[in-house]
Amino acid sequence: MYFYAARQPILNRNKELFAYELLFRDSLENVFPGIDGDEATSKMIEGSQFSFSLDDFLGDKPGFINFTLETLQKKYPAMMPKEQIVVEILETIQPGKRLLAECQELKKNGYLLALDDYEHKSVWRHFYPFIDIIKIDWLTTDIDTIHEVKTAIADFPHIKLLAEKVETNEQYLTAMELGFEYFQGFFFSKPEMMQTKALSPAQMTLAELLYETSKSEIDLTAITTIFERDISLSYKLLRYSNSPVFKRRAEIATIKQALVVLGHAELKKFLSLLFTAQISSDKPAELMRLSMTRAKFAEGLAELHGSDCSKAYLTGMMSLMDALLDEPIESVMEKLPLSKDIKEALVDKQGMLADYLRLMELYEQAQWPEASALIERLQLAVDKVPDAYHEAVHWANEQMKVMGDN
Repeated sequence: MYFYAARQPILNRNKELFAYELLFRDSLENVFPGIDGDEATSKMIEGSQFSFSLDDFLGDKPGFINFTLETLQKKYPAMMPKEQIVVEILETIQPGKRLLAECQELKKNGYLLALDDYEHKSVWRHFYPFIDIIKIDWLTTDIDTIHEVKTAIADFPHIKLLAEKVETNEQYLTAMELGFEYFQGFFFSKPEMMQTKALSPAQMTLAELLYETSKSEIDLTAITTIFERDISLSYKLLRYSNSPVFKRRAEIATIKQALVVLGHAELKKFLSLLFTAQISSDKPAELMRLSMTRAKFAEGLAELHGSDCSKAYLTGMMSLMDALLDEPIESVMEKLPLSKDIKEALVDKQGMLADYLRLMELYEQAQWPEASALIERLQLAVDKVPDAYHEAVHWANEQMKVMGDN
C-alpha cells in the first residue's frame, strides 16, 4: 500500500510557518471524482495509524485535515492528538444541527476547528463560538464580502481569518491590511521586489565553488585554494566533515583531507545547502525547508531515472532562488556560474531537470492526475515516487532541526 500526499504551508503575518494543510489521496490514479471526501479522509486516518507518522509531514507544527460530516460523526478526529491537527470542515457540509453538535463536542475536547472555503451565511453565526479559523478563498471572494465576514465575526475576537490561494506578494499585503492572520498559497515563493540584489563576497565564493563542483572533472587543487581563501567557510567544512554522521575513525585536520573524505556528491550537497542558507537568512524558514525538500526529491527522481543525482539535487536547491533573492530567475542565473542544463531547466523550463521540477510542483500542489501523467511520460516507477517524496520531506525536516541547533 502506498500513500500519496502533499502538504501546503500556512504562514502567519510574519511569514513564519504556522501549520500545514495535508492533502491525501489513495493513489495517483484514484483521485476525485473516483474517490469521495469520506474515503479520502478515511484513507488518511488509516495511513496515519499504520503507514506513516504525522510527524514525518508536520514536524512540530499542526496539520489542517479535511473532514466530512460522516467522518466527524464517526469520531475520526479523536483518533489523532488534538495538539497535532486542526479539524477542517469541508465547504460541502451544510450548516445544521448535526454538524453543530459535532463542533461543540470537538471544541469541548480541545480541538481547533476551521471552516474551509467559507461562504458567508447568517446561519453560521451559531457556529462562531466553536470555530477558531475561517478560511477564505482569495480568488473567488470579493473585498465587499470579506468586510461582511469581518463585521459578522466582530463579536467573536477569537476567530482568525486565513486567506488561501494567495499567489502574489501584492495579494498577501492586501490581506494583511484587511486583518488576515494566516496565509496559504505560493506567494512566498514568488519574487517580492523586481530589483537586483548583489551577492556578498561569501555568497560569491560559494557560487564559485558550486560551479567548480558541477564540472565533470573535479579540480581538487582549485577547490582547496578557494576554501583556503575563506576562513569561515573552511571552519564550516571541517566542522561538517568531522560530524558524527559520517562515522570517521580519525579527525580531519586539513581542507584537502576533508574534501577527499567527503567525496564529490556530499561536498555538493554541503555547498548548495550552505549557499541557500546564507541567501535565505532574512526569508521565511519555510522557503529554506522547501528548497531542501525539492533538492532531495529531485535527487530521488534522478536516482529512479538513472540520471545525474548531484545535478538534480543542485537544480532543486536552486529552484527558489528568485524568491530568496527577490528578483526574476533569469537575473539570478546570470549571476551564478551553474551548468547550462541547470540554467535551461530553471529559466527556460527545458530538459529532464525541468521535468523533475514540474513534478515537484505538482506534488506540492497535490495535482495528482497531472503528476500521474508526467510520471508515466518519464517512465518512472509509479510506486517509488511517493516514497522519494516522503523521504525528501523527512530529510528536510531533519536538516532544519540540525541547522536550528547550530
